[in-house]
Amino acid sequence: MRFCAGPELLVIDELDYLPLPCDGASALFQVISQRYLKSSTILATNVGIADWATAFGDATVVAAMLDRLMRHATVVAIDGPSYRLRPHQSTSDKLRKLVNSHAG
Repeated sequence: MRFCAGPELLVIDELDYLPLPCDGASALFQVISQRYLKSSTILATNVGIADWATAFGDATVVAAMLDRLMRHATVVAIDGPSYRLRPHQSTSDKLRKLVNSHAG
């Protein structure tokens, strides 16, 4: 836990991408608590805040964690296509145009 408390900025990406172990919510709470009012933390997740209790499996721990996180937080909700799929989408569009131009 000391390692996570040290950096001025901690970025946790893909939070809840994989299931947390049974003590995962408690471990995350400990990290957030150690950093509370001392340093900055960025969390990236596809799980909406309203669904955290279900996703992390412990409503009490999630409530305490959100209490600390939301005090000085800025929430950025991004809705749209995946950035990672952009190259694939571009290739698909080119192939579709090529097929359509030869079909007509």
